[in-house]
Amino acid sequence: MSMSSGGEIWGLYYLLLTGVLNDAAPAIDTLGLEMKEYFTLANIEECPYPAELADRLAVPRATMTGYLKSLEARKLITRRLDPDDMRRHRLELTNEGRGSVQRAGAIISQVFDN
Repeated sequence: MSMSSGGEIWGLYYLLLTGVLNDAAPAIDTLGLEMKEYFTLANIEECPYPAELADRLAVPRATMTGYLKSLEARKLITRRLDPDDMRRHRLELTNEGRGSVQRAGAIISQVFDN
């Protein structure tokens, strides 16, 4: 039995990941979310600052600002001054945003399980 190289394993992982996300995207669209918005919402609790979130998701900061403005306008997130550092804004999911993350996550899990 031959061992697969790290590149081959990453290639297979990438194919699995993109396949699952492509299959889940239409159902997530019915929630009023694009896949990139789902990942933005899903990472806010661990990365509550816009710059940190952009870095985590490998998205240009200007692009992240656009995502966040859209999500805030749709009442999925709030942006507040951080009480510990008044120069920074801290992101928080609203109840509606949290529900969207849960519903979209369930869709991705269902697609992956099939």
